[in-house]
Amino acid sequence: MTVAELLAAARTGSIRATGRLLSMVEGDRRAEVLDALPPATTRVIGVTGPPGAGKSTTVGALVGAYRQQGMRVAVLAVDPSSPFSSGALLGDRIRMAAHVQDPQVLIRSLAARGHLGGLSAAVPGAIRLLAALGYDVLLLETVGVGQSEVEVAAMADPTVVVLNPGAGDAIQAAKAGLLEIADVVVVNKADREGAAQTVRDLRAELHPAGIQILTMIASQGEGVADLVEAIDAHHRTDSRERRLARTRAQILSLAQTRLRSHPELDRLAQRVADGEADPYSAAERLLAD
Repeated sequence: MTVAELLAAARTGSIRATGRLLSMVEGDRRAEVLDALPPATTRVIGVTGPPGAGKSTTVGALVGAYRQQGMRVAVLAVDPSSPFSSGALLGDRIRMAAHVQDPQVLIRSLAARGHLGGLSAAVPGAIRLLAALGYDVLLLETVGVGQSEVEVAAMADPTVVVLNPGAGDAIQAAKAGLLEIADVVVVNKADREGAAQTVRDLRAELHPAGIQILTMIASQGEGVADLVEAIDAHHRTDSRERRLARTRAQILSLAQTRLRSHPELDRLAQRVADGEADPYSAAERLLAD
């Protein structure tokens, strides 16, 4: 099938056609797909946090909440690349099994494939595709394996950081820079010991920034309505200036990824290391190429 035929099938609800298009966006035919899309936007909500904090459970609860509002929901879960196949792991689909059979919910794993920031280089293209296919809200879950995940803030509004009670999650999140990009912080598994202390620690850390801190038990649905309201309230304050700032960050991130794999980089590095060139002129040459 051609791209046009796949788009026509996807618009009539074909999950298979949508999957094919997403695979193209991840591969060498990305430009072909994107060139065929009309202008479109969708709400993008980022969910990030340390491993084991309950990000996928939180995303699953949010999917249920938005489906109750009649919205079409897409989930992009960015997983570590498999060392064998470079594919994405499917743990997120297992944890979101309750929504797999819903034709109005799309759940897709994207492999990070070494892209810095915890996101896949295919994410911006996938977001644009899903917006053009009429998805009302897109939930973007990051890899959560200790990489710097601040890039999610360039894709989403708001960015929700999910933490565990105790276990030093708040401190580690601060060190990883997660709290700097958080719009909403959620202490999940709030029925566990140490939850109240974690909230107090976060309030002391985040008080000057005015970031909202919520508690939740995602596995039981407790606190989900409060999270949805906090997300909606933040989204209502979005502005063109903030959207432009996020877009600039996306462009710079993707450009940096391209530069890291530039064929001239190693040769220029050797020249600088051998004293034959300086890093300033090498950087200018890399950009010029």
